[in-house]
Amino acid sequence: MTNVATPMKKEQSNGSSLDHQKGIENHKKAAKHLEEAAKHHLDAAKHHETGNHDKACASTVKAHGHTCLATEHQREDVKHHAMNS
Repeated sequence: MTNVATPMKKEQSNGSSLDHQKGIENHKKAAKHLEEAAKHHLDAAKHHETGNHDKACASTVKAHGHTCLATEHQREDVKHHAMNS
């Protein structure tokens, strides 16, 4: 085994500036929805701890919705990367 560094592949610039910006926005939107999902899951845990299971249920449904929206943005970004590889 050698200690020679493997050169990094230079990212290809196949897409337009608009495609690049769309990819950035997809990442940002996915991240925002994942942050919101985490917030709602933490709320659900707190509600369960205090015995308010109805509020915990509502928070869980909100968390699930944000997770689904994040997944849609991730899926779009994966398609974009696959087409430009």
